[in-house]
Amino acid sequence: MAAHGKYEAIVIGASAGGLSALTTILGALPASFSLPVIIVQHRYRDQMNLLEEILQNKCKIQIRQVEEKEKVEAGIVYIAPPDYHLLIESDNTFSLSSDPQVSFSRPSIDVLFESAAATYRKSLIGIVLTGANKDGAAGLLAIKKAGGLTIAQSPEEAEYPYMPQAAIDKGAATLVLTLKEIQTRILNC
Repeated sequence: MAAHGKYEAIVIGASAGGLSALTTILGALPASFSLPVIIVQHRYRDQMNLLEEILQNKCKIQIRQVEEKEKVEAGIVYIAPPDYHLLIESDNTFSLSSDPQVSFSRPSIDVLFESAAATYRKSLIGIVLTGANKDGAAGLLAIKKAGGLTIAQSPEEAEYPYMPQAAIDKGAATLVLTLKEIQTRILNC
């Protein structure tokens, strides 16, 4: 995979309030953005392609739902399908799992983040956004321990502050930033 600077991939976790936060961050990315962005957004099983369609209408970069064994490619925003855990394998392909829920969620942010940390190590940026549970805190810590850059959305700004606050409380966030600051950081990485 072609590296952009020192980073090879970005993983983002969001839950309640995530659509607005994701739109702010992804809406700033040009169609030519050179990193893959891999997202777990908690959602219901029956929302099969709704999130992808809404985001694609508001973003220039290509957005699509992950398919089993698909290769991770630069310049695409990948979104975990509802009701499946999303993992990144060591050969830079995606794997989907219907294993039990983690932190009451499937897809789980922790599952994605932990597999991405093992694959990308220090070449990974992990971001935890708004949400009403603690999913993402353990995964963000795994990214930090692997040497990656870890970011939590400022709880004061988050629509639902519990999820970024859980990551901060766990010592997992290297940076605590507003959505606009996250946007700038990603564009300049």
